[in-house]
Amino acid sequence: MSGPLPGPITVPDIVRMKERGEKIVMLTAYDAPTARLLDSAGVDILLVGDSVGNVVLGYENTLPVTMDEMVHHARAVVRGTSRCLVVADMPYLSYHLGIREAVRNAGRFLQEAGARAVKVEGGRKRVEVIRALRDTEIPVMGHVGLTPQSVHDFGGFKVQGRSGASARAVLEDALAVEEAGAFSVVLEGIPAELAALITERLGIPTLGIGAGRSCDGQVLVIHDLLGITPDPVPSFVRRYADLGAVIREACVRFGADVRGGSFPAENESYHLKPEVLDEIRAGVERFARRHWRS
Repeated sequence: MSGPLPGPITVPDIVRMKERGEKIVMLTAYDAPTARLLDSAGVDILLVGDSVGNVVLGYENTLPVTMDEMVHHARAVVRGTSRCLVVADMPYLSYHLGIREAVRNAGRFLQEAGARAVKVEGGRKRVEVIRALRDTEIPVMGHVGLTPQSVHDFGGFKVQGRSGASARAVLEDALAVEEAGAFSVVLEGIPAELAALITERLGIPTLGIGAGRSCDGQVLVIHDLLGITPDPVPSFVRRYADLGAVIREACVRFGADVRGGSFPAENESYHLKPEVLDEIRAGVERFARRHWRS
């Protein structure tokens, strides 16, 4: 088992990790403090996912997330990062309305936020978009299988690729994404056996989320990993901490201390020197006398 790559990590570094048989670690991040922690923890890729809509902004799904919101969060993540490769998600309708608009929106992530790559959902139907972005020298991560922006088309968040026809479609999508020039592809919500077949066939790295252990790397939403999102969570999520309970308990204790008068304590308060306090009191008294006479 190899250790984390030294930074700054580049797109070619990620491609070479597959060639060397090294597993790739990717997590989502949406703000600078979290990015700083994940960067120092040895994560390889930070994905500024449009999942920010679900886990941070309170939306029901990813569809309402705008380009301005994504650029805002991507900029914050980049400011907290010194070694990770930062990839920004192209939100819904940012690449659906024509090649020119797709390139312009993707370019905003590089120009305004400082991200080094973008992620585009969809397979064969996104080939022209991916090619156009590559022609503009914007690195692209693909995303096939269960694509959250297609939630209404799928009729919910359902595992894809379970039938022969569906599995072939996912495989063809992954191959098309590679042929179009993507440097990697996320495989989400597909059977482990299908993900293993795709990973074996592709020359670019695969990053799994709910796709079994054979992928070249794995990604989770950081709030799921830390136990901040409420139950239920998808079956593929492993909680590595229960920070939700820790945060809740800390806030309950804070409330009790405030209501009971024990916070803040003397050592948690600032104080005036006695002579300064006497001077202020004298000044207040002089002001009060003048105000009373008037």
